[in-house]
Amino acid sequence: MEVIYSLIPGMMFFGVLFVIVLIIAVKKGQYEDMEGGGQRILMDDDEDMMPHPTRKPDADEKAT
Repeated sequence: MEVIYSLIPGMMFFGVLFVIVLIIAVKKGQYEDMEGGGQRILMDDDEDMMPHPTRKPDADEKAT
């Protein structure tokens, strides 16, 4: 029975802490775009990471 006297205030403390953290996260906009991350992973952004091939000069350009 003595354990309950420490568990109840402890759980109330963690509950209040959880609510405070949730309110802060909502105010900072953590839950604004719930589908954006799932859609963003499907977009192809490899083109910017790949270097463009350099064009080698032709034989005509070397002669001039």
